[in-house]
Formats: sequence, structure tokens, C-alpha cells
Amino acid sequence: MADNNSIIIKGLTKNYGKLTAINNLSLNVKRGEIFGLLGPNGAGKTTLISVLATLLKPSKGKILVDSYDVEKEAKKVRESIGITFQETILDLELDAEKNLDFHGMLYKIPKELRKRKIKEMLDLVGLSEHHKKIVDKFSGGMKRRLEIARGLLHNPKILFLDEPTLGLDPQTRRHIWDYILKLKKKEKITILLTTHYMEEADYLCDRVAIIDKGKIITLGEPKKLKSQLQGDIIKIKLKKFGKRLIEDFKKSNFIEEVKISQNNINLLVKNAESKIVKVVDILKNNETEINEISIHKPTLEDVFLNFTGREMRDDT
Repeated sequence: MADNNSIIIKGLTKNYGKLTAINNLSLNVKRGEIFGLLGPNGAGKTTLISVLATLLKPSKGKILVDSYDVEKEAKKVRESIGITFQETILDLELDAEKNLDFHGMLYKIPKELRKRKIKEMLDLVGLSEHHKKIVDKFSGGMKRRLEIARGLLHNPKILFLDEPTLGLDPQTRRHIWDYILKLKKKEKITILLTTHYMEEADYLCDRVAIIDKGKIITLGEPKKLKSQLQGDIIKIKLKKFGKRLIEDFKKSNFIEEVKISQNNINLLVKNAESKIVKVVDILKNNETEINEISIHKPTLEDVFLNFTGREMRDDT
């Protein structure tokens, strides 16, 4: 295994009967990076994490995690990774300290070292003052931070975070992001996270793979992926529209691309502020009622739409 890769996946396929959850997927994750798997619910993200964590066996393919084969050396893989699941699996009747202590005993961490690591991890995620508090009384964000602390307790080289901020409010979500960046800097570990929040992938990840229907449709640094869409996005929300409107947009000499998703039309336009009047004129000529019109720089949502022809939330 190359020194600069924590994870190597070659031709991974995972079938559930006739359903193909992951379809001939290949991917390398570099050491020390935050790598994001971005896609709608059902895209195959959690299945991929489960295979990497040895919870599911691949149908086909070769997978190395920290240089260990996930099928032949599953025990070594499990010793090298930490994982935080979508659903909380903390013992709600125990306090924070005892939850971590139990986890440390499962990994056979010696008692004195375990005490030091528990204190260190609680400090890292900002829960030192709550170490004796029963977890059932924790907020959603506190539980998530404790889950992350538990995943780090045994010094894993790779941390899997499956939808780490699912269901949290925006403020708490941002706090979790800051903790993830903090632990990457301090612990210098590889982090692989799944998410369907575009802004989360954009804020956290060194690279992202946009995954859809079990396949990677594009991969790269968020900034570079967005730069592929050269121009601005004019987003138009309409009650209804006809084929003639779309044809008029496509015939215009200032619109680079036209993408349709439900009753939304996304136009890729250079210097959109100076072209907005022309867009409105085309809408008026088609006697189209506008619900909303806006201009923004390309986002990862626009990248997803560009490659799949639909918005992320169409599937969620």
C-alpha cells in the first residue's frame, strides 16, 4: 500500500439480491485528509462505510484500509478505525465518562491509560464539565460530540463519520464542524465522512466524491468542482412552464447551460447581473409567472445537478 493512501478501493460492488447498492466503485483516500462522500439518501454512502468498517462483506472488489484487507484481515482493520454511526448507540443510562470507560475496556486499553485518554477526549470535544452527567440528559449536539470522542478513544488511524450532523440545528451543526477540524489538526488522522449537506462537505472536506446510485459521478476538491461550472447560476422558480420557454433559453446566445429540476430552472450565465434583464424578458415573452428568481455562485448542489440532471433533494 502506498504510504500516502489510508484507503484503497478497487472495483467494489455490493449487491442485496437483485439490488446493486454499490456499482464497481474505485477510490483512494489520502492519509490525513478529510474526505467526503456526498450524495442523496440511498446513494450508497452508508453501505460503503459499512463495507470499509467490516460490517458488510463486499460482493466483489479489493478493499484495503490502513494497508489491511477488509475480508482477510478484518480484525486488524477494526483496530485501525473509529466509527460514529448515524444513530446514537451510547448507553443513555450511563454518564459520559462511563460510556467512554466501557468502550476503552472493549478495546483492552489499560486502566491508567484509559483514564488519561478519557480526560483528553472529553477536553477535545468540550465535555469535561459534563463528564458525570447522565447521557440521556444530553442535547443532540452533546451526544454527537461524545460519539466522536468514543470513536477516537483507542487512537484510530482512520475515523468514519456517517452523517455526523444529521438532525442537528444549524448552530450545533457548525459547532460539530469546528470540532471535526480541530481533531483533524490535533490528532492528524484520516477522516472519511458521509453527508447529504452540501455546505457541510464544502466547509470540511479537502476532497469530495459525489456519489449517486452506487457510483462516483465526480471527485475532487470542492473549489475545483465548482469552478468547472464557469459562470453564475440564475435560479428561477416557476409554477409551470412549457417547452417553448426552455427552447428560447437554449437558443439565446448568453446562456451557457439550462438545467431543469421539477419546477426550477437553473441557468449557467457569465456575468449574470448584467444578463438578468434579458432572462426576465424571455420569461415575459412566454407569459410565465415567476415565483422567485435569484443569482448565486456555483455550489456543490449545482455540481450535482450538472452531472445528474436533478437536484439532491429530489431523492431525499
